[in-house]
Amino acid sequence: MKKRVLSGMRTTGRLHLGHYFGTLRNWVKLQEECDCYYMASDWHALTTEYADTSKISENTFEMIADWITVGLDPQKSVIFKQSAICQHSELFLILSMITPLGWLQRCPTYKDQIREIKNKDLNNYGFLGYPVLMAADILLYRANLVPVGEDQLSHLEFTREIARRFNNFYGEVFIEPTAKLSESAKVPGTDGRKMSKSYGNSIFLGESNDVIKEKVKNMFTDPLKIKKDDPGHPDGCVVIKFYKIFSEGSDKYPKFEQREKDCKAGAIGCSLCKKQLTEMLSEFMKPLAEKRKKLISDKAYLEKVIMEGCQKAEDCAQKTMTEIRKALKF
Repeated sequence: MKKRVLSGMRTTGRLHLGHYFGTLRNWVKLQEECDCYYMASDWHALTTEYADTSKISENTFEMIADWITVGLDPQKSVIFKQSAICQHSELFLILSMITPLGWLQRCPTYKDQIREIKNKDLNNYGFLGYPVLMAADILLYRANLVPVGEDQLSHLEFTREIARRFNNFYGEVFIEPTAKLSESAKVPGTDGRKMSKSYGNSIFLGESNDVIKEKVKNMFTDPLKIKKDDPGHPDGCVVIKFYKIFSEGSDKYPKFEQREKDCKAGAIGCSLCKKQLTEMLSEFMKPLAEKRKKLISDKAYLEKVIMEGCQKAEDCAQKTMTEIRKALKF
């Protein structure tokens, strides 16, 4: 039997190149070899967006349109909305009863986000209990594999600990999921920081040529390279980091190693490098932009994809909940 995969994203709207190279490209590969469940995590979005929920529903459509645009196939993967499956909140409640408070308070990502997100009040139970909800998401579908980056391994271990604790109390109900680590290209933002919508430094999937041109034009480069023949310092240049990603496998442009060498030798100027990067990004985005435009204009199709995915997800979730209730003697 195929391994089962569960993964999801918070419904924050359009996705950018960081999402594609960090996550979505791997999702597309996994659907060819695994039984994949991909979830629009709108309950998770509520943990931080509880004061204004007006955009969560529309953000769900925007995000799922991006998923399908880059290659997720509703015939191969179960694409669904978290809040439509009531068993998520039911299992979240049950697991919260057996989760020690200290486990949540020691969660490193909880402390980090409290420090980083200054413009919202996150002192609420939902945000503190975020890892329990994530555990419920994974365990509900009996996922064998969870695609994660190394920075998310602590979250998955939290899920494994909850599964062990439940099984210890009530019998062997849950399997312990394992991490599916995969290589991913780290795409910087246009300003050199991590690409993030909150930083305003993102390049979104399906951007138009004019927008791409403007964003590349404003990218940070080496401040010491004023003239073309000035020796460059590519380690600190955002443009060359993008060049490395998008020149891979291309015969149309110089290899990254040659571009890096030419930059250091002062054999190429920043303007030509930006021009070629603009061409690369435009070529990459063109088919995505066309496909995304069609999807966004056909909301009925997106609704149908979500509805059919939710039906499949609910069938699976209900089977698990039946076993859980039996173990609880409810």
